[in-house]
Amino acid sequence: MKYVAPKSVDEAVQVLASAPDARVFAGATDLIPQLRAGRKEPGTIVDLKRIGRLTAMARENGTWTIGAATPAHEVYSNPEFKADFPGVTEAAALIGSHQIQSRASLGGNLCNGSPAADSVPPMIANGARAVVASKNGTRTVAAADIVTGPGKTSLGPGEFVVEFQLDRPPARTGDAYLRFIPRTEMDIAVVGCAARITLDAQGKCTAATLTLGAVAPTVVRVPAGEKALVGSTLDDATLEKVAAAASAACNPIDDKRGTIAFRRQIAGVLAKRAVAAAAERARGRKGGKA
Repeated sequence: MKYVAPKSVDEAVQVLASAPDARVFAGATDLIPQLRAGRKEPGTIVDLKRIGRLTAMARENGTWTIGAATPAHEVYSNPEFKADFPGVTEAAALIGSHQIQSRASLGGNLCNGSPAADSVPPMIANGARAVVASKNGTRTVAAADIVTGPGKTSLGPGEFVVEFQLDRPPARTGDAYLRFIPRTEMDIAVVGCAARITLDAQGKCTAATLTLGAVAPTVVRVPAGEKALVGSTLDDATLEKVAAAASAACNPIDDKRGTIAFRRQIAGVLAKRAVAAAAERARGRKGGKA
């Protein structure tokens, strides 16, 4: 293989245009294991870590911009970002070990296309947008539209994600991410669940987003659960409806880490817990967008 480390987005685009069999990576924490497992080697690998824009993280005019190759460690170690998006930071802190987190990135976690990727459910729950570069320039799409199936994305030849955009949440809004794994740490999610809740001054839910990972080929929304939450005070009866809706939204598989029935049950349990955690954070978040 040929190794290339471009210093700018334009240079990376040019490299990809000249090498149709090239593959980009934003940390190589997935690429290297895949090659060792026998995956076909690309003719050229393109390291995105040398591009400043892809490893930058900043907040401006009420919007966070996170480079797609920014190490997970930098994401969850940023106190201002954590205050706005505790659920996303929780997920970033679950990507592998501490050593892996110095290389792994939100862009790689998304574009690897794993149904069990931890950072994807909370990114989607918070309405993240992805800026995609190609020889035709850049375009911005919903992060939810990037992954189309296990190991598959909507990115065309020569395209790659440059950065993510996340609008700061309004006042009394909180998010959370929970997952169930077979071991105590460093395992792949059997089920992952993210929730984002907005409350009014009286504690009534005015907006809700609920997403599930590892229970279908891609992250799934739970519209019936979201509908049940809006207008409620998150009482026990409402949370039971949320649990039932989450279980019904699943389209899981049987594998060595869990059965279909088990995953559906766990999805309901995690949905209730994630909603409760997000609501508790929403109650404590008085500030809004800058």
